[in-house]
Amino acid sequence: MRFLRRSTPSKVGADSSESAASAPTESEQAAQAEAKRTGGKGRPTPKRRDVERRRRGPAPPPPRTQREAARLAKMNRPSKEERRRLAEERRARMAAGDDRYLLPRDRGPVRAYIRDVVDSRPHIMGLFMPLAILVVLSLLIPVPAVQQYLSLFSLVALTTMIIEGIFLGASVTRKARAKFPDEKIGAFSTGWYAFTRASQLRRLRIPKPRVARGADV
Repeated sequence: MRFLRRSTPSKVGADSSESAASAPTESEQAAQAEAKRTGGKGRPTPKRRDVERRRRGPAPPPPRTQREAARLAKMNRPSKEERRRLAEERRARMAAGDDRYLLPRDRGPVRAYIRDVVDSRPHIMGLFMPLAILVVLSLLIPVPAVQQYLSLFSLVALTTMIIEGIFLGASVTRKARAKFPDEKIGAFSTGWYAFTRASQLRRLRIPKPRVARGADV
């Protein structure tokens, strides 16, 4: 009878051993955690570069003839609308004075300052283009007296522009050297740049003027 009574604790021990056997081990817990992390796919998420490499596939062979090279360049060339949009964006950036889109002669703070000095006041040299048109018209008028007076006027105006350009170049060079003492500023290049800027009509200047006339620069 006592042996039968001891059967109860042995049964309890058996139940505990069964529950211990049914409990997941550490490896199984790690596998379950990995499955949860991968979203139940059973494999890790591939990297983006690996997916893109498989999507692109192997690199195409280089062109062997000039015709193949021309065909490949035509396929990779942007469309006409895209080229037009890029050209308009470039013109807008140049007009705004963005150094990334300006010509090498227009880049830098020194050139920007020279443009501001030239744009801050009117110049007789701004009539250079209308004067050139007037000279051409004087050659087409078959009246000797009119041609003589127009030629004389053009000569006086051109001489005045040259004199003004010399004084403007000297003044701009002096101001630029005082503004940027650490920069190497040549007198001839600075004067010529100021002369060409002032000889253009104000609304046709590129980059566009960013200071008003009469501004203190």
